[in-house]
Amino acid sequence: MVRIASVFLRRSTAFLQRRSYATQRDPFKVLFFGRDEFSCGVFQQLHEAKDVWQEIQVVTQPDAKTGRRGSKLSISPLKLLAQDKGINVHTIPHERSEFKNFKAPSPFLPADTPVESPYEPSLDHLLVTASFGRILPNSLLSLFLPSRRVNVHPSLLPAYRGAAPIQYAIMDGQRETGVCVIEMSERKKGIDSGAIWGCRRMEIPDGAVFPTLRDELAVLGGQLLVSTLRDMLAGKDTRTPQASDPNAPRAPLITLQDCAVDFRTMTADAIVRRHRAISHQKPMTTLLKTQRTLQLHDPSVFVDPPSEVTEQLSVEGAAIFHPPTKSLVVRCANHTYLSVPMVRQQDRHILQAKEWWNGVKPEMRLVEGSHGPIQFIPFEAY
Repeated sequence: MVRIASVFLRRSTAFLQRRSYATQRDPFKVLFFGRDEFSCGVFQQLHEAKDVWQEIQVVTQPDAKTGRRGSKLSISPLKLLAQDKGINVHTIPHERSEFKNFKAPSPFLPADTPVESPYEPSLDHLLVTASFGRILPNSLLSLFLPSRRVNVHPSLLPAYRGAAPIQYAIMDGQRETGVCVIEMSERKKGIDSGAIWGCRRMEIPDGAVFPTLRDELAVLGGQLLVSTLRDMLAGKDTRTPQASDPNAPRAPLITLQDCAVDFRTMTADAIVRRHRAISHQKPMTTLLKTQRTLQLHDPSVFVDPPSEVTEQLSVEGAAIFHPPTKSLVVRCANHTYLSVPMVRQQDRHILQAKEWWNGVKPEMRLVEGSHGPIQFIPFEAY
């Protein structure tokens, strides 16, 4: 009889735990990890939803010196926003290798609790990440219950897992994107692979550029986050495992290679999409026959160029100045043409195409001489 009562007590306790787990009423104490403008948009929506939180603290990247000889100071936009709202801000170490030793602030880890000591996560403690730019170590994740680790990701997962989902959606010419609120899982389980609380879709308009699409997705993601947290508090939230799709497109970190233009393989439309996606980070760049780089600013597709232009551009990468449009016209893959109104040669200031064209050297031309088109070459030939 005692044994039966003991079993009943354990089962009753488990039921009550599940019940209390599902019907939490106390608003969350939030530790928010982020850094950029997308983070700011999500944070703004969360901050305005006073019913879902009782405390917010922010963790972000440290200030960093940028520019020539460290002449500029880059400050996390999220840091500035949070400080403006009177929110406590904590910065992680400069060295990536030291991030694993970052200690969460109280109350997420009581000040007198050693990092290596066992810690029982609280139901009202919530971890939120949005475009933080670092993978959280297990020592941080373990401070929160799995159902209290939330990531806002700007893609329709499993498509575009990775650091640059918005950029790749634009580059790939997608017509639709969206945001997902997912469980932040351990790295060994895969990046951005956690179970999904919810998704919201949006159309990618023609001519979409990264900053505008990023800001729209941030608002959408913030709204979805708040809705998810309200469902959590009401005990109505559900998570669905992500579908497994080995063919889903990925979104790795943008590198210098992504801004390198190869006119032999890239169409004019592909180059323009790439410009709209990543030029805020890295401008489209090509290579002159003199082994100097040339940045291509504000390019557009040149539709139906006149025959007197196309006849001079016999190979991909050939370019000539076109007075009526005041731009360089470049032949691209599949007999498409790119119009470039402004350029910046390596170690020089940005110039209008005509100004730069006036200084073209004979050795830059397709056929060396004082007249005729110039030729851009692939970086692999450098």
